[in-house]
Amino acid sequence: MEIGKKIRDLRIGKGLTQEELADRCELSKGFISQIENDITSPSIATLVDILTCLGSDLTSFFSDKTDEKVVFQEEDYFVKADEEHGSQIAWLIPNAQKNRMEPIRLTLSPGGCTDPDLPHEGEEFGYVLQGRVTIHLGSHQHKAKKGDCFYYEASCTHYLENKGKTPAVILWISSPPFF
Repeated sequence: MEIGKKIRDLRIGKGLTQEELADRCELSKGFISQIENDITSPSIATLVDILTCLGSDLTSFFSDKTDEKVVFQEEDYFVKADEEHGSQIAWLIPNAQKNRMEPIRLTLSPGGCTDPDLPHEGEEFGYVLQGRVTIHLGSHQHKAKKGDCFYYEASCTHYLENKGKTPAVILWISSPPFF
């Protein structure tokens, strides 16, 4: 681990010069320079002081947490076709079940539908990108067309159906992840 580089990055991120950091930590500018260039290593107590002045702590500083991926392309998607129901689900975010919501792109062929979902904890949101869809919530039906969105608590049996003559494409989000 490059302690010096991480300290330098934190210092620059806070908009401090080496001299300003040294003054705040009651150290010399030369010592801060030696640490940042990995010429010397600070004691744990000194490192704690430096990190405190930089708004950090030992746990965060030594965490190997890598930046989470933010943008996903089509090659990242996991796609599953269900010929029997005339549907295709594309999981847009890999491993989204570890998150608080799970977006999918659902494509329903004419006459296609999703499997009925039993009541569960959470909420579901959908935005119709193309075509028309019927949302079945218990004994109630709701229609949505391109540009419409829907939102409901998943407290009753529910499923989507395409009663139209053209494919329907829906951006569907479940929170917590359920798909």
